[in-house]
Amino acid sequence: METVRIGIVMNGGTGRMGTNQHLVRSICAIRAQGGVPLPDGRVVVPEPVLVGRNADRSAALAKAHGDLAWTTDLDAALADPRNQVYFDSASTGLRAELTRKAIAAGKHVYVEKPMATTLDDALDLYRRA
Repeated sequence: METVRIGIVMNGGTGRMGTNQHLVRSICAIRAQGGVPLPDGRVVVPEPVLVGRNADRSAALAKAHGDLAWTTDLDAALADPRNQVYFDSASTGLRAELTRKAIAAGKHVYVEKPMATTLDDALDLYRRA
């Protein structure tokens, strides 16, 4: 059985939604069950990289959930080719700008709603993606 590891840059994971809904109830739960089995016999295992502005909070969260990878350097996380997905639950006001970075880095993106605070920003993200 082949294991496929997918790096997920989780920006804003120390916030309530990022931690409870997305990290604990989704990513950590998938990891705890051993990944997601695919019909061809492979298993997909998410490898989260927690990104936050506060190093102490990010480190504590990473430690509490199995010594996960973490950083305060979003650009470095996006530059790492092992990370294929960008997930954003950071501040809504910064979301469009940060998602543009992820798109430019060639990442698949998944963002909390709203994806942007203006129609122009939302359309810009749509066109870039």
